[in-house]
Amino acid sequence: MLASAAVESIQTSAGANKGAGGRSGGGGEGSHGARGPGRVHITGMLIALGGILMFFSALISAWVVRRELPDADWQPLALPHILWLNTLVLALSGVTLAYSRRCLAAGREADYRYWWGITTILGAGFLAGQLVAWRRMSAAGLLLATSPSSSFFYVFTAAHALHVLGGIAALLAMAFRSPRQLTPPVATQVVALYWHFLAALWFLIFAVLWLGG
Repeated sequence: MLASAAVESIQTSAGANKGAGGRSGGGGEGSHGARGPGRVHITGMLIALGGILMFFSALISAWVVRRELPDADWQPLALPHILWLNTLVLALSGVTLAYSRRCLAAGREADYRYWWGITTILGAGFLAGQLVAWRRMSAAGLLLATSPSSSFFYVFTAAHALHVLGGIAALLAMAFRSPRQLTPPVATQVVALYWHFLAALWFLIFAVLWLGG
């Protein structure tokens, strides 16, 4: 799956940070030494994100076509209101991740790790909120096979949740594994690219579902 390729790229970066671990987050010499590998990992992540974007673009295209069929048995959905809270939680996680990286650049290791952990918790909270949304949909009698609209809802949200799960795995890998070759700023940049992309992707998915409902 596309998520596995992206996560592999993230975890390779996370596990590739040891040599600069003893230096400051902004370390000039360490950053210079990791400049080449850093480009490779960032480029690899951008390619993986391009693949994920194409996958979800195909899903959205299928959603539009299915919804506009003349004889479609499309049923507008009343989305669970908790999705608004989930969206806020994911947006906050992007803010805490950015602040964590700023702390790392300033050499504030303890603050960096604290806000990195908060980001991980918020990511887990987003997934928990999605589980609640699925349960509420199920309780309302809207299952995967109930209608085309409910099918797309579960496919969109489940596919996105799997990618978020991969992002959480990467956040945990960075929190508990010692870096090896890349500097922490480079490794955290790769993770941040993936995480901010997932947040932006969710905003798009949520807008599509909400407008469709």
